[in-house]
Amino acid sequence: MDKEKVLNLAKLARISISVEEAEKLSGEFDSILNYVSEVKKAGDVSDTKIKEDYPVRNVLRSDGNPHESGMHTEKILSGEPYREGDYIKVKKIL
Repeated sequence: MDKEKVLNLAKLARISISVEEAEKLSGEFDSILNYVSEVKKAGDVSDTKIKEDYPVRNVLRSDGNPHESGMHTEKILSGEPYREGDYIKVKKIL
């Protein structure tokens, strides 16, 4: 890419660059574009490839023997200064 094309591209992008910067960038554009194409290739993975390499599996443990409902309620509520039945009583804010 030559200096004039770099200056035109900078104008389209509304970036002001000097002629010296345009000359420097004109020599670097090929390596920049090659790098971008490599990054694009790396990110271009089809869904089937993902499904083959990373099969969906359940990573959660199955529930064991859960404790009885309400088993710890009284112990938790015993330290609360204001309660109403099995609930903590709080000040109305709305």
